[in-house]
Amino acid sequence: MELKQAILLRMDLQMGTGKKCVQACHASLISAEESRAKTPSNYSSWKQAGQKKVVLKVPDLETLTTRYQMARRMHLPATIIQDAGLTQLESGTTTAVGIGPAPEDQIDKICGDLKLL
Repeated sequence: MELKQAILLRMDLQMGTGKKCVQACHASLISAEESRAKTPSNYSSWKQAGQKKVVLKVPDLETLTTRYQMARRMHLPATIIQDAGLTQLESGTTTAVGIGPAPEDQIDKICGDLKLL
């Protein structure tokens, strides 16, 4: 079984490249930590196989939230990231979602139509 993680970033926010990277890292780490706690065998297999991940673009908050809710309905590890408001964005701005690691076919059901960042 092939495992991967998807990181979704909003494109309607005025985030600089560094900010996008930081938000993606938050999403990846927190989602992976949830996987380690809830699906340790998936987490271990994913780590040993090279930690496959994709970073994908979403156009807006509605799309981001919908994809997060889909992941939760499928019982996949998922996290939604809200910015602390220390630099470019207002505190509480939802910026990113991390999904997985989880089976690639399940991730693709949620994110397969999205474009790479």
